[in-house]
Amino acid sequence: MTTPIGRYTSPLGTRYASPTMQALWSAQHRAGLWRRLWLALAEAERDLGVAIPEAAVAAMRAHLDDTDLAAVRTHEQRLRHDVMAHIHHFGDQAPDARAHLHLGATSCFVTDNADLIVLRDACRLLLGRMRDALHALRGFAATHADLPTLAYTHYQPAQLTTVGKRATLWAFDLALDAAALLTVVETLPFRGCKGTTGTQASFLELFGGDDAKVRELDRRVAAAFGFDSSVPVSGQTYSRKLDARVLDTWAAIGQSVSKLGNDLRLLQHEGEVLEPAESAQVGSSAMPYKRNPMRAERMCALGRYLISLRENTAYTAATQWLERTLDDSANRRLVLPDAALAADAVLLLAGDVARGLEVRTPTVRRNVERMMPYMATERWLMLGVTAGGDRQALHEVIRRHSWAAREAEDRGEPGTLLERLAADPAFAGLDSAALRRELDPDRYVGRAPAQVREYLAEHLDPLLSRLEPFAVNDAAGVTV
Repeated sequence: MTTPIGRYTSPLGTRYASPTMQALWSAQHRAGLWRRLWLALAEAERDLGVAIPEAAVAAMRAHLDDTDLAAVRTHEQRLRHDVMAHIHHFGDQAPDARAHLHLGATSCFVTDNADLIVLRDACRLLLGRMRDALHALRGFAATHADLPTLAYTHYQPAQLTTVGKRATLWAFDLALDAAALLTVVETLPFRGCKGTTGTQASFLELFGGDDAKVRELDRRVAAAFGFDSSVPVSGQTYSRKLDARVLDTWAAIGQSVSKLGNDLRLLQHEGEVLEPAESAQVGSSAMPYKRNPMRAERMCALGRYLISLRENTAYTAATQWLERTLDDSANRRLVLPDAALAADAVLLLAGDVARGLEVRTPTVRRNVERMMPYMATERWLMLGVTAGGDRQALHEVIRRHSWAAREAEDRGEPGTLLERLAADPAFAGLDSAALRRELDPDRYVGRAPAQVREYLAEHLDPLLSRLEPFAVNDAAGVTV
């Protein structure tokens, strides 16, 4: 349906999230799930002995996907109840089923169970997105496992690492999130058939007090939608802690992708690693020369929004009254789809960026060369001690010359730390050639190259195998 001019539409839908994720949260999809839930309930009740004619079940099957949302709205304006509006409309389309719709159920039979189905399917889609992003990071880390680069602590040059080792830090964070989300998908329960306050009293009455049939009904309906179990106890709603549990994992994705985005923004400033850019991409309306890290910035923006939504579900879980209250309803209509679409958007961006990262190797090497004399000071200190010098005195000499050399660089003069030390009487036992031999960057990266290969083979590859069933190929038309 075309959105009327002058009506607000969410940028999550119009700019950022995929059509696939949007479809999961659409009113049409939800209406189809509700009808399938009513059908599964009627089929299970009939199979367990309730007198529901085949004509009623057949009528339901014939109208699973033709909900007229405008007709539903007409009913809702009169009834002021969304579920009853759908029941009346379903009955209008399938009159043979009218008397048997929603038998023994409360509204949360369709609303809560449908929410859990959509949450599970959204998690599965996100696992596919994470698989794509992790595959891309894996390839990047493997390709650049041996390339020395400056590592930073406090955003100040520290010891060396490698470009590939830094990428494993991004992959490790996202892999933690993927493992947690896999657990959610594997253990998320169904609400099932629990009745008005969770006691199953209506179903017990429907089956003439047969406790076993009530339990079997619960199991059969859950199985019909691919759930291994339903919640063992509930009020009218399933515990809203399940929503909070899902949002915990989605917010964690926001954290990881934001960290990746922030690191890339810093590295693009250094000119070392750049996010992909289109040939006609404009960086600024005023400054044509600019190539801004706009994808990384968008990852950080959407990631921050996603993180903030986690708190909302935590408050909702904490403030429910007894067996149920309705102050969760309007809130959940907003936060659950927004969080899913935001998670989808940040992962689409992460995958796109990771696949197109550009390493400016000459810049990386030039920055390493500029800082290598300072990286080498500890080795030079040891050489001086070995040649007979006093460790503490040599430490002060190196400190003094290091600061002087940095000040010379700041004035635009060549860095002269090596020459300064070679000329200092404290290092009289060494020549500049001995000092220069300690400037090989490969000697300063420690086990970084080996760590990359070990992490990929021993940790990331097994996880990627677990994610393979969630592979998706729906993002070709998504602009990121």
